[in-house]
Amino acid sequence: MSGRPPWQNTWPRGDGHRRKAGRPFYATTPMASHQWTCSWSRLSHFRLLYGFLILRHSRRELLWLSVTAHPNAEWIALQLTEACGWGEAPRYIVRDRDRAYGEIFIRRIAAMGIRDRPTSARSPWQNGYAERVIGSIRRDCLDHVLVFGEQHLRHLLNSYQKYYNEVRTHLSLRKDAPVPRDVSRTGRVLSTPILGGLHHQYVRV
Repeated sequence: MSGRPPWQNTWPRGDGHRRKAGRPFYATTPMASHQWTCSWSRLSHFRLLYGFLILRHSRRELLWLSVTAHPNAEWIALQLTEACGWGEAPRYIVRDRDRAYGEIFIRRIAAMGIRDRPTSARSPWQNGYAERVIGSIRRDCLDHVLVFGEQHLRHLLNSYQKYYNEVRTHLSLRKDAPVPRDVSRTGRVLSTPILGGLHHQYVRV
């Protein structure tokens, strides 16, 4: 009404909305408990920052979220190593064919005993779980805030990761969260704000 154009979203749009062609990926369902998927996207409007995520297929659990201004194969390989920690590495990892996944990343996953499963070119639906989470982060969080820098974005994503894993329900999980929780049927309902009141957690006490 002021005559000014609406403020653009923090998360740039465009690349993920193009219609792309390719063949279906064949190994996404039978080994879900042993399969991870990873992806990265542009995040900040004022300064170009990139977010990288790793997702466990079986429970849609966000295992890792990180931010950088200069993504490269060495940095991505380090994120995968830190996501695994001392735990068991996945049997498969699904990723797109971006050039950021260079030789260092490919050698790292081979050394960890992970089978690389890149999707077909221009076929984002073959990595649908990761693409869906990227959209959820945008719609649930980054469309509603202004990001003031890398540290601020990392704080937002860490808070959202906790909300996504422990609070946000999924129809595919029978309205449970990726991290299972007990159902409380008695007690007073208490509301806890998350992300500055952008979302809330409701528990019985």
